[in-house]
Amino acid sequence: MTNQNNKSALATLVTVFFFWGFIAASNGVFIPFCKTYFNIDQFQSQLVDFAFYGAYYIGALLLFIMSSTIKKDILNTWGYKAGIVYGLLLSAIGAFVMYPSTAGAEQGQTSVFYLVLIALFIVGLGFSLQQTAANPFAIALGDPKTGSHRLNLAGGINSFGTTIGPIVVSLVIFGSATWSTDELAEMITNNEITLVTVQALYLGVGALFLVAAALFHFSKKLPSLKSDTAFEPANKARNLLVILTLVIVGCFGYIFSTYSGDTPVTDDLEQTRLMILFVALFAVIIAVFIANSMASKRSSGWGAMKYPQLVLGMLAIFTYVGVEVTIGSNLGELLKQGIDSSNLNALGLPVLNDSEIGKYISLYWGGLMIGRWVGAITVFNPSKGLKKVLLIIVPYIAFGVILLANSFKSSFTTNEILFFAICVAVQIGGFFLAKDNPVKTLKIFSFLGILGMLIGLFSSGNVALFAFLSGGLFCSIMWPCIFTLSIAGLGKYTSQGSAFLIMMILGGAIIPPVQGKLADVFTIQSSYWIAVACFAYLLFYAFRTKTVLDKQGVEY
Repeated sequence: MTNQNNKSALATLVTVFFFWGFIAASNGVFIPFCKTYFNIDQFQSQLVDFAFYGAYYIGALLLFIMSSTIKKDILNTWGYKAGIVYGLLLSAIGAFVMYPSTAGAEQGQTSVFYLVLIALFIVGLGFSLQQTAANPFAIALGDPKTGSHRLNLAGGINSFGTTIGPIVVSLVIFGSATWSTDELAEMITNNEITLVTVQALYLGVGALFLVAAALFHFSKKLPSLKSDTAFEPANKARNLLVILTLVIVGCFGYIFSTYSGDTPVTDDLEQTRLMILFVALFAVIIAVFIANSMASKRSSGWGAMKYPQLVLGMLAIFTYVGVEVTIGSNLGELLKQGIDSSNLNALGLPVLNDSEIGKYISLYWGGLMIGRWVGAITVFNPSKGLKKVLLIIVPYIAFGVILLANSFKSSFTTNEILFFAICVAVQIGGFFLAKDNPVKTLKIFSFLGILGMLIGLFSSGNVALFAFLSGGLFCSIMWPCIFTLSIAGLGKYTSQGSAFLIMMILGGAIIPPVQGKLADVFTIQSSYWIAVACFAYLLFYAFRTKTVLDKQGVEY
């Protein structure tokens, strides 16, 4: 395939990355709206993430189980191109299901909320199939050594979707006006703001999924591409993952049962719910380490899990996706929740309502766009001098795009722009210190993530707000670094290892509900300790995976 066709194929491919970002980030606005509209608690509101990201895990696991059963890689049989088309069609079905699920819904109908979750789950299943195919597809479109740079470029487009998603959804639901908290509450109570607008949004998104599927299917410049590695069975790994799934389903099933009927909410019940959530969280951690421990003694039946860099990477993806999602998904409640019925929120800033938080959600996810645009610079092979200049200019160009995109709905104050500009400067310093080395990048940005969360926990006002918002900047570059390090040296198990990593997007389904329940039991601000724990593991991973790869003599 010619270089020109490579570029055309990559340009077509990145459209699906945009969709992932648009829908995922728009959940940050949709979640607090659902909490208000359906009269649910913070944990229940985070079930939007549980359904959406849980679908990634279930989809990847089902592919692996079916492939193991027939001893043939199903996705490789289809080809990456067909896999993306099927995924887009499945997501379109989920988007269209949103219409009948919310038809006639009124404020306070919690049962409708669970139908919304089903629709989002189907959309997420389609995304799981798309992502399982699209990541190796991007790597296969050129020199494998520059594969992470193409992923960064695609990630930059993904993050553009995350930046405008919250703005568009906020405009769709609330319009261009900014209502006072009392006005908004009254409008929702009187069903003047309903889910009809959400129905229209998802019908439009579903139509776009169909257009993208047609574009992929009929594009002659887009090759089918398949992996040339044979499918490697891993029955013991498969069985362990099935058991893990049953444990997670059991934990969440029990918690769901406590929300049914007229069960009174007591402190003991809330603490029990929190404990069960931690059982699900630790089950993931324990299962992955059990797999590696057993595989190191006898590798037969464990497949890629015999490699410690993959096992460490699976938990790194789990915590990375978890922390990236949970910071943004709980941000709305942080800005909304008042202190002792005063007009100040948990950070000591003026209380905001559902119609006012969209710009901050956009700014958080925009931080990921800034980092990924910087990470994509290498794709264009600039000279060393030009690259240094671009490392400084590109982040602020991206910041300008964020400000411009938000100007259609609302604008930031001069102080807010200055605060975030300082955060961007810190990120730029991190890039200069990392020098494109994935291990150094993870060390630096994990440390900055810990620092940002601690500042947010122990301060107030704009300092705390922008410390939490900086989490997006520091998460921005982690995915390609973790992915590249985790599959380094896997050889014939590379494809299987990639599938295991995609499964660990499960972190986005587990960690936000845990934080949501921490917020219900304690306070919304203190619930961000879980973000500190996630960044701490990522820092440990950076040090540990370097030791593992150096010991194996693997280049990275």
